[in-house]
Amino acid sequence: MNKQGLVEIMHAKIGGTKVQAEQAMDAVLEGVVMSLKNGDEVSIAGLGIFSVKNRAARTARNPRTGAMVQVPAMKVPKFRAAKALKDAVR
Repeated sequence: MNKQGLVEIMHAKIGGTKVQAEQAMDAVLEGVVMSLKNGDEVSIAGLGIFSVKNRAARTARNPRTGAMVQVPAMKVPKFRAAKALKDAVR
């Protein structure tokens, strides 16, 4: 499933137009991204917690050439699934 599939489900649940459902989905995603950019956590009950993790600088190896490459420190998104989501998938 992709974003358009989620928009279809949202449209079926809340009604309105598909454009309104897509705008609502975009607003939710934009809110999650903005919160993560600010370093905040986003917790959605029954789904999980989105957060930002700091990854330290490291030395990696290019598998094609074997050359060593420096990878700078960076922030990466992280997701921890809620118990309800884990139970639903099992």
